[in-house]
This record gives sequence, structure tokens and C-alpha cells, in this order.
Amino acid sequence: MTHVETNQDGFVVDAALLSDAFNLKPDEVQPLMRSGEITSICETGIDQDAGSSRLTFHYRDRAVRFVVDQAGTILKRSSFPVRSRNLIADSEQGYSIGLSSM
Repeated sequence: MTHVETNQDGFVVDAALLSDAFNLKPDEVQPLMRSGEITSICETGIDQDAGSSRLTFHYRDRAVRFVVDQAGTILKRSSFPVRSRNLIADSEQGYSIGLSSM
């Protein structure tokens, strides 16, 4: 698939695109999104990137990013490793920040 659906609410990405990127079955994608295990962010291009949007999805230690035009055509797709959010949360639990009054 080289297209992402656009509608008045934003973008609709076919589960097959995400299942391929994250090595999942297509029917596993929606429940993982609903539970918050797959997260996403949408960024709108400005200046030289005006008219395009960047859709990034995270699942465990992987991310996939689609750059799409206003019609939803996928201009670029990339997949890359990221630091697991669970590892980040675990490492941050060992630290605390306090304020002192002077």
C-alpha cells in the first residue's frame, strides 16, 4: 500500500502497514493501539515541508515513520530501532528530583 486515507479527523493508516513494520498480524494492531502499546504522533510540515505530514508509530523497541502528502500518498517510509519505553520508565524510577528552598 502506498496510500494513507485522509478524512476530516486526520489520517487512517491501514493495519497492514503497521503489522508489516512491527512483525505483527493485522488483527493485532487495533487492540495494541487501544491499549496504548502502539502509540502515534502526527506532525504537520511547515516552510519547505508545507503540505506534508509525518506520522510516527512506536511499538516496543521499533518505530515506523510515514511522510505523506495532503492526498495521503506515502512519500517516504522508514523503520528504525528506538529505546524501549519500558526501559526508559524502569531507568527513570531510580531517580528523584527534589527542590530545596534557599
